Amino acid sequence: MLKSLTVVNFALIDRAHIEFVPGLNILTGETGAGKSILIDALSAIIGGRASGDSIRSGADHFRIEAVFDITGVSSVQNFLDEQGIAAEDDGTIIIARRLTKHGRNSIHINGCQVTLAILRQICEKLVDMHGQHENQALLKPETHLALTDAFAADIKSKLGQYRQIFKAWQGVKNELVALTQDSRERVQREEMLTWQTQEIAAAVLVPDEEEKLESQVRVLANAEKIVNAVSRSYMLLSQGNKGFNGIIACLADMKRDLELAARFDKTINQQLGVVTESLYQLEETMGELRDYRENIDFNPAKLAKLEDRLDVIHKLKKKYGATVEEILAYCERVAAELATITHYDESVSKLEQQELELKLQLEQLADELDKLRQLAGKEMGQQISAHLADLGMSKAQFIVDVKQNNHYSATGANDVVFLFSANPGEEPRLLHKIASGGELSRIALAIKTVCSERDETATMVFDEVDAGIGGQTAQKVAEKIARIASFDKQVLCITHLPQIASMADCHIYIEKIVEDERTMTQVTRLSPDAQLRELARMASGDITQLSIDNAAQMLEMSTIKKANWKYKAQA
Repeated sequence: MLKSLTVVNFALIDRAHIEFVPGLNILTGETGAGKSILIDALSAIIGGRASGDSIRSGADHFRIEAVFDITGVSSVQNFLDEQGIAAEDDGTIIIARRLTKHGRNSIHINGCQVTLAILRQICEKLVDMHGQHENQALLKPETHLALTDAFAADIKSKLGQYRQIFKAWQGVKNELVALTQDSRERVQREEMLTWQTQEIAAAVLVPDEEEKLESQVRVLANAEKIVNAVSRSYMLLSQGNKGFNGIIACLADMKRDLELAARFDKTINQQLGVVTESLYQLEETMGELRDYRENIDFNPAKLAKLEDRLDVIHKLKKKYGATVEEILAYCERVAAELATITHYDESVSKLEQQELELKLQLEQLADELDKLRQLAGKEMGQQISAHLADLGMSKAQFIVDVKQNNHYSATGANDVVFLFSANPGEEPRLLHKIASGGELSRIALAIKTVCSERDETATMVFDEVDAGIGGQTAQKVAEKIARIASFDKQVLCITHLPQIASMADCHIYIEKIVEDERTMTQVTRLSPDAQLRELARMASGDITQLSIDNAAQMLEMSTIKKANWKYKAQA
């Protein structure tokens, strides 16, 4: 439910704050006062189109803020949870939209910035806009199926089952198409994959092999440098250099001298231990260097073989992966695809069997959907025709024509169109070909009346629903709108008719004023006395005692009717 709307710098509105109530909220005012501007602002905050042209003259931006109570609207609550947006503790959300002259558009829900697409997905579950544009949407046959499905709750459940099977069926069909491509292409693919697997298999790759090979190649390629360095180290340890004794001999002399000193002073034992340990370690190291020097491989043939092996790996890396592990993983994927191609006939046969089984299920569910839609369409047509009779079209026929076709889509195998006949003896024809503007407004209202009880959308907006009607028909339209508002709904309605305005639970008056030589739209929620005077003005143009008495009588009758509806609803 829409709790409040704040509009700043939008068209002729400098600043307006409106609080709405559950039930019927009526908006009235002289022609040109700006009632449509308010609806345009509401349209913008729920995701409608908006441009810099809507910014009030002299301002650099407009800002619109709407507060909604989403308590009980589970679809919105679930969607907000998915987006990581939390409602307030009292179950409300605050939507704010700001647009600058430079085209910068920012949208926030409870402080979280969202896209226009997200805003539309949320608000289409909150507000149902109903005006001339929406009337035209009713003329499109593609909307008729959705309206019929929404009429009966059991259709939604059956449609969910159908769509699950339809998705699986489409998936199997796509697999079959991919598998049964041109035979030449399949043969070429098989040959290429076979060659690739054979090439990789022939290399007999081993994980971590490349690192080990590179280490061995580095040693063999630099064997001479390594031998020279090791030999010099060995000579320094064993024989010394340039007339000096070897390091081992010098340490042996140090050891003997320190042993002698230690006989007289035990404190030198720590240093003696260090020298003795170093001597033993270096003697061991000298032996290892000697063995390493004698065993190092100067084999050019082995080096060439290792380099050839590395070259094989590098070539495979260029084709199939950055590492040996990636090459082996690619080979596994190719082998799996090759197995599918090799067992082509078996795979096709299996998929064809799956496709047949799913299609049989699809046909059964489509038939069940068709039966449900036939029943729903018949009942829906009868109810709409009854409401049209109340709206001054006593001889009108409204038919929901449900036909089954042989084409399975995501919505089933039905075509649904609305047929209409305004007068006896006229054959019902397609609604979009024969309905006039005035008739269409009443037809749309009848449809909304029938569907409102089943619609989760809490707020409905009627703009220009009273176009081209008056008298007793206007009274019936007023009662229909008020009845819709009584189904735990909130209705916002712009009207020029006192019969409709008299049904208001909240009456909002919109007027155009001039202040400091600037024209602006002013929005006021009327008190009971002001509402009475506005009804008198709407009914007769002049406010006289007679028109006020007439308005008071209208209000009294409306109050009685609404009380009776409420009593019957609770009974």
